[in-house]
Amino acid sequence: MSAAVAAVPAGVPEVGRFRPAKLPAVAGRTLASGLSVLAVRKPGVPLVQARMMLPAPRPAAGDADRARQLVLAPTLLSGTKRRGSVEVAEALQRIGASVGFSLDSEDLRLQGSTLAPSLEEFLTLVGEMLAEPAFPGDEVAVERARTAHEVELRRAEPAVVARAALKRRLFGAHPYAGGLPDPAVVADVGGPDLRRYFRGRVRARGGILVLVGDLRPARALDVAEAALGGWSGAAGAAALPPLPPVAPGPILLVDRPGAAQSNLRIAGPALTRLDPGLPALQLATMIFGGYFSSRLVENIRERHGYTYSPRSWIEHQPLGSLLNVSADVGTAVTAPALLEIRYELGRMATVPVGQDELDAARRYLIGTTALSTQTQSGLADYLLALSVAGVGLDYLRDLPRRLQRVTVAHVAAAAAEHLAPARLPTVVLGDAAAVRPGLETLDTVEDGPHP
Repeated sequence: MSAAVAAVPAGVPEVGRFRPAKLPAVAGRTLASGLSVLAVRKPGVPLVQARMMLPAPRPAAGDADRARQLVLAPTLLSGTKRRGSVEVAEALQRIGASVGFSLDSEDLRLQGSTLAPSLEEFLTLVGEMLAEPAFPGDEVAVERARTAHEVELRRAEPAVVARAALKRRLFGAHPYAGGLPDPAVVADVGGPDLRRYFRGRVRARGGILVLVGDLRPARALDVAEAALGGWSGAAGAAALPPLPPVAPGPILLVDRPGAAQSNLRIAGPALTRLDPGLPALQLATMIFGGYFSSRLVENIRERHGYTYSPRSWIEHQPLGSLLNVSADVGTAVTAPALLEIRYELGRMATVPVGQDELDAARRYLIGTTALSTQTQSGLADYLLALSVAGVGLDYLRDLPRRLQRVTVAHVAAAAAEHLAPARLPTVVLGDAAAVRPGLETLDTVEDGPHP
């Protein structure tokens, strides 16, 4: 081969035609307790992934409820009426299983896995932890001390403080505002508090259990019914109030004296998975700041060097969805960075995107969605999220086709409705004395309390 021929670079192959992803069938059953169980066979490795959501609404927004919420989830592993924490750990280890719990303002979540032959033992143990939690005083004392210390540390993290300030700006006194409780309140949580909280809040009815892995679906449903069908949990629980309307208002500035950087957070209402317009908004969000080739990254990272990893994304929650924009920038460039973010939002909302931008974002979103469901764990996560939203795997089957049908005009309409900067509340956490003058050239600035 001559040197001239060898020097010619190989051409980049054209992008192939879209191929619909093959997704497995889902077997389902609703137990007498009201718990819905979904089982999916996905062999490959001899494991079963388990995901569970149990309704546990927390209508109150006070520190006491938030403190119990933080301590309760990990202490579910502290033992049952039949065995202590060491015995629980040994049982999980013996069957090659792991399990963890988390609790928020709406529900209790379980994430776990087990060796496929041990599914029955695993679900029986989970059923025991739910039906007979002990919350022993010595274990609770250790966990509340650890949690109180963790809360104290996290309350000093800028990203945590900025997130809490944004949620309070959006949701006011609603439980979705969340926030971290006073560590002193966490330190007062006791076993009786947790027992009352669990018995009065957590229930099976309306809950969902997802099992994905090397299993026989019909057999898995039978095992789940035997292990969990007898536990109903709380007889009833108060529902969360509807979300308050979001009003943009002035920039909320939360002071962090001497901070070397500012945390910029922007958010507003988004479409849910049930809304037919969501694919267009997903693509608009992707083009704006959803991946490395987005406009936001190209502007404030590549062109201006203001930040390392700005991004935008849609966050789905049962009561509503949120469009989020996040960037952490140097104190000296706080106002210029916010100006560029608003510029890009405004450009999305007023000027149609290019067809090449749309096609690139579409390929990326279709591809990453397909990849995220190829593992047992990824499919289990996705199936639970879809089921909580009231849709099933058919949603995933149809999503690529729905994305393919989105046009430049659809993206323009979605962006005009949801990405217009004048409609999105803005929170800035930073050194107020240093950043206020610049921010005031962009908008009215209001002082915000430290969450």
